[in-house]
Amino acid sequence: MKKLWWAVPAVAAGAAAVRRARPGGAADDGADDRWLTVTVNRPVGDVGSEVKPPPPLDGLADRIDVRITPAPGDRGTELAARFKESVAAASTSMPARLAGQDPRQELRRALRDAKSLLEAGEVLRPDAPPTTRPTPGGKLLELFTRRSGGEGVL
Repeated sequence: MKKLWWAVPAVAAGAAAVRRARPGGAADDGADDRWLTVTVNRPVGDVGSEVKPPPPLDGLADRIDVRITPAPGDRGTELAARFKESVAAASTSMPARLAGQDPRQELRRALRDAKSLLEAGEVLRPDAPPTTRPTPGGKLLELFTRRSGGEGVL
């Protein structure tokens, strides 16, 4: 019994892999068909329509599905989008995400920019450079700002 201590993590990892595997063998994390949603503080009529989404989502219109619905509690409009076709697993890997090659990053950025345009009339960006002289803190802030640009989160 003492010699099988290593088997417990291996069996758990194997069970998780089997549960997540598709018949074709690719892992399924549910990200392929997930709707990405933002809440816009505007009435439904101001946001656009599912046939003609607001900019910059209109540039992706041939590749995405768009859903525009009233937000719960009369708090604006929910603007949701997802890709029509499944995204290749290789393009959503960690190296692709770090290199900025994940197509979901483009969709997230378009949703954030659409929200900003509808609410403020312009896409708000951080000031560049964040400091007047290069400092370690400024370089760290610049790194985080660059990293969050593709995903919207750090």
